Amino acid sequence: MSRFFVPRGSVKGNTITVSGDEAHHIVDVMRLKASDNVVTFDGLGREYTGVITKADKRSLVIEVKSVRESESASCARVTVIQAIPKREKIEYFIEKATELGVSVVSPVLTARTIPDWSDEKKASHVERWRKLAREASKQCGRLDVPEISKITEFRDLMGDLTAKEGVKLIAALDDRAISLKTALAGFKGAPVIIAIGPEGDFTPEEVNMAVDHGFHIVSLGQRVLKSDTAGLFVLSVIGNEYGG
Repeated sequence: MSRFFVPRGSVKGNTITVSGDEAHHIVDVMRLKASDNVVTFDGLGREYTGVITKADKRSLVIEVKSVRESESASCARVTVIQAIPKREKIEYFIEKATELGVSVVSPVLTARTIPDWSDEKKASHVERWRKLAREASKQCGRLDVPEISKITEFRDLMGDLTAKEGVKLIAALDDRAISLKTALAGFKGAPVIIAIGPEGDFTPEEVNMAVDHGFHIVSLGQRVLKSDTAGLFVLSVIGNEYGG
């Protein structure tokens, strides 16, 4: 059965009104019409199974037959602070991280990432990444959509995370690093924040800054992983340890 995204505000009682790009996709691309069954989700943890009662080129109406609630509250909430790699790599990462259950992706600029990011460029890219996350959630069957935060400087983000609960980790090639498994021991079900550096790793100053803000340095094994691979590896390990 076809599955589509609808904002929570589109749901009024047992009726869902869909407009804009998603309505165009349903009617003009998927060629669905009145009396066809559909599944929609609101990105906030609910899935609605229903039947189309009215459809035209600009909008359609769905009558809700059943509602399913997300069980994600029992899974670990994982935030990945991701140093921005090349365009195609960050897009691949967001798509696959969504499939692996990430809760939040915080794209950051570090000392070793490309610095030419204007405010306009930041905004346009974040909007594209949010759309990718919605599409990936739609495809993989998630009921929620991960949050894609605004692009920030790594040093600015550290202060915002000081009071956050849970385990805070930074993956780095550092002699003080402990294994990821050791770092996660005893934190079952707790929120996890993991910082992944750029190609070339975080600078020593950035690692020390993270430690000063309560982060533990972790190793991801004997092999050096690329930036976009590292975050997916961590999500896979956490999913295996905590479920998700």
